[in-house]
Amino acid sequence: MASVGFLYPGHSAEDDYPRLEALLGGAVRLPLVHTDIGEDAHRADALLEMGSAARLAAGVGALRDRGAEAVVWACTSASFVYGWEGAQEQVRELSATAGLPASSTSFAFAHAVRALGARRVAIAATYPADVAEYFRAFLKSAGTEVVATRGSGIITAAEVGTWGRDEVLELARAGDHPDAEAVLLPDTALHTAAHLPALEAALGKPVLTANQVTVWEGLRLLDRPLACPELGTLFSRPAVSRPAGE
Repeated sequence: MASVGFLYPGHSAEDDYPRLEALLGGAVRLPLVHTDIGEDAHRADALLEMGSAARLAAGVGALRDRGAEAVVWACTSASFVYGWEGAQEQVRELSATAGLPASSTSFAFAHAVRALGARRVAIAATYPADVAEYFRAFLKSAGTEVVATRGSGIITAAEVGTWGRDEVLELARAGDHPDAEAVLLPDTALHTAAHLPALEAALGKPVLTANQVTVWEGLRLLDRPLACPELGTLFSRPAVSRPAGE
């Protein structure tokens, strides 16, 4: 059976991954290894350390032992904070260390927006505004127009992990914009796997969330698209295989 491995920082919404595996009908295994989060802070210096090559490399062996055929760094902020070129280097180093195709949640968002054919998007982020701005700049480098960026000022992943359905829906609604063709929720600490149909119904447009696109990206790396209506519009589109850092 196909297997995509995920390096996940700390403990917040990692239970989205077994849920996503179940929703995909057991057609793919999604093993997850926790990385050392260091300081839990949505702050540039802490995020740069969280995504360092040494922290990621420490979890690679365990994923290989569990049969992973590709690996995704399941973190948005500690990838886009490096900028487009730096995030590419992060993925290249991870791939070389693992000896496997690799990507990150930030590139997952860029590729998912392209797969949807969306030209304009809105960002509804849990982060402080300055961190959300890093994501806007990253998407601009990918050729995506961001028509609205909303930060929520949440400093820690631990707090984000406590949010439930009502908070997630409120975040998405607050971050939407009439000109946006899709709304992006970029935090893998946020539980969203159970809320995707409700999110898209509430907004009337595609919604991309961090753990959703991270799994989709892993399938893209394996050139193994899977359809699953419960996982939103993105999973009704083929996951076209391309180099992770393009």
